[in-house]
Amino acid sequence: MSRMLLAHRPLVMLLMSLALAACSTPASPSAPERSAASRSQDGSTLSSAAASASHSPDDPDASNAPTSSPEPPPLALEEVASGLADPINIAAAPGGWLLVNERAGRVIAVNPDTGETAVALDIGDRVLGEGERGLLGLALHPDWPEVERAFVHYSDRNGDTVISEFTGSGDAPQTFDASSERILLQLDQPYANHNGGQLAFGPDGHLWIGLGDGGSGGDPEGNGQEPTTLLGSILRLDISESGAYAIPDDNPFADGADGAPEVYLYGLRNPWRFSFDRETEALWIADVGQNAFEEINRLDTVADAGANLGWNVMEGLHCFESEDCSKDGLLLPITEYGRDLGCSVTGGHVYRGEAIADLAGWYLFGDYCTGLVFGIPSDAEPPADGSAVEPRLMLESGASISAFGEGTDGELYLADLSRGTVYRIVAGG
Repeated sequence: MSRMLLAHRPLVMLLMSLALAACSTPASPSAPERSAASRSQDGSTLSSAAASASHSPDDPDASNAPTSSPEPPPLALEEVASGLADPINIAAAPGGWLLVNERAGRVIAVNPDTGETAVALDIGDRVLGEGERGLLGLALHPDWPEVERAFVHYSDRNGDTVISEFTGSGDAPQTFDASSERILLQLDQPYANHNGGQLAFGPDGHLWIGLGDGGSGGDPEGNGQEPTTLLGSILRLDISESGAYAIPDDNPFADGADGAPEVYLYGLRNPWRFSFDRETEALWIADVGQNAFEEINRLDTVADAGANLGWNVMEGLHCFESEDCSKDGLLLPITEYGRDLGCSVTGGHVYRGEAIADLAGWYLFGDYCTGLVFGIPSDAEPPADGSAVEPRLMLESGASISAFGEGTDGELYLADLSRGTVYRIVAGG
């Protein structure tokens, strides 16, 4: 029987003490960084104090939510699979199946309608699955099953980043040959945290890869503001040729003069999860914060090529190391939230399914530490005063939200790392 977690249960939440040590190293064996945070909420629009009064210097009490957007519907979670070991990524496969990464190195094929599971890939012999390291991302070739190539992002036994491809079988449930690995890219990681992890094919057919700044705290290596390194960046690769990659001609640093040819965006701290809106093709990036703010960035994949997203000059909409920093040339987030609501953002998707009509066009994301699920209208515009669009509380999941997933039908899913469970997001009562 499916277990339902309703959004509008009585708002009785346990207040936990704020014990955040600057998010410089993982506080527990979690996927993104985790520490204790209070779960204060008001059941509707989050107050501007939830992020910071400095978001709206002219009128800090003003609501930033677009007045033309419809009210979001109540949401709930419906269990579709349990008994998984540290699920940290969800990818869609033809035939309605989901491919769920387990941190230690397995991919589990899940039928969300029946709960049936099968091991699709096991590379635990070459994966270091602990803390923020592990089998972090997976993406099928956009022409699957005609082109049976699958791509993964994992931490090798030395803790370094590996991007590989495997040959698979197009029949559902999908399987992949562990002996067919072809390594496309390897990258040394200076610290154990901030590995990024997401892989996704963009609307352009290229492979996009999220990498963190290399770890520790505060970006001591200066990678975020250095486009000549692959760390702290979103990469964009042409994988037309099996077993290798090429640089797309329209990558912003394709000639290597001002940045690494693979880099498409930079200025990121730890882009744990990103996604593309299947309708507008916008890119949504959730970047895990350092001391005070979690942020969501929305970008035009063509117009914003080469953009600098600000880290470590900025944390969210705020100067990081000094009270007076220059924001010139930086692309700032569309929304953010503060430590009273969570401490490690997990990016989601814009809802384009049909089961929850009033949710259409809402971008959902969540916090790993508090289990809160937030949303903003995908067409929202930041206020003229330079503050953030106010996130809406959509659901109190109680989950350790490590990933969201989008099925081929546009329905959304959520992974709970602590419980080893995958849920479908459904309409609430």
